[in-house]
Amino acid sequence: MTAGLRYAFGSPAPKQHDGIACLATGPECAALDHYHPVRANRATGTNSYDTEIAMTHDTTTTQLHADLKGKRALITGGSRGIGKGIASQLRAAGAHVIVAARSARDLPPEEVVIADISTASGTTTLAQRALEVLGGIDILVHNVGGGDIKPGGTTSLTDDDWQLAFETNLFGAVRLDRALTPSMIDNSHGGAIVHITSVQRRNPLPGTAPYAAAKAALANYSKSLSNDLAPHGIRVNTVSPGFIETDASIEFVQQHAAAQGITTTAAREQIMDSIGGIPLGQPGTPRDVGDLVTFLVSDRASYLTGAEFLIDGGSTRTI
Repeated sequence: MTAGLRYAFGSPAPKQHDGIACLATGPECAALDHYHPVRANRATGTNSYDTEIAMTHDTTTTQLHADLKGKRALITGGSRGIGKGIASQLRAAGAHVIVAARSARDLPPEEVVIADISTASGTTTLAQRALEVLGGIDILVHNVGGGDIKPGGTTSLTDDDWQLAFETNLFGAVRLDRALTPSMIDNSHGGAIVHITSVQRRNPLPGTAPYAAAKAALANYSKSLSNDLAPHGIRVNTVSPGFIETDASIEFVQQHAAAQGITTTAAREQIMDSIGGIPLGQPGTPRDVGDLVTFLVSDRASYLTGAEFLIDGGSTRTI
């Protein structure tokens, strides 16, 4: 369990111990009060927590600040939805974060780079600007992605439909990794890369074949990259979200409710049923994904690379 396990289902908040949600009471939790693992940083040979942090009993938020203090992070697609949730949690953990987006929205200019990474020129612009602003990259999160649902079935999709899906969901990550990993290798401190894929890479929904195929390719690419970069102390993992209730999905639920003449609660239930149900009973939140990514890029995950992490409330029924 990580800090990504939250308590949005009406139950009291469990105690937190180094990002582990303790659901027990009494001596089981008390025994964890002084547990602070100190793991050797494989890239530098130093402890991931300093002595002071290792010896204190503190909250999860404070420990996360210790984890990522001074780390430099770039997040693509970080102005809204899941990307915004990831950016918020990384900042709360002490990282210096800039995001890439097609528009600034309400973000401060110093925190955003305007770039379209579905194009080669946009990726080049982003890489150059990120290095200028941050002076180097320690954490790289590829969140940008998406696609349209096309009627008419898979065989009705055009070459342009497929090309756009792969440019957006795969090639942008490939190009940006290619541009930034040399500097990550040169800084000799290691680093972490996270690719955000989707549960649709396993179970595509009707009309989403190009998107699902591109996300499947991204997961395969991510595994290959993890093998290449492991000797340099750079870890690469993937996170596969299911139904996450972003502003866009909330708007979709509201539109569905209005069209059907039902409540938003009933509309949400219908949508969850359409994807096979969610055993935990409700969608996730951008913060849930942000908590998981924050753990994965921290030194507490220093032995994790080449792995995929589902965050879907149990909706994926296979192993």
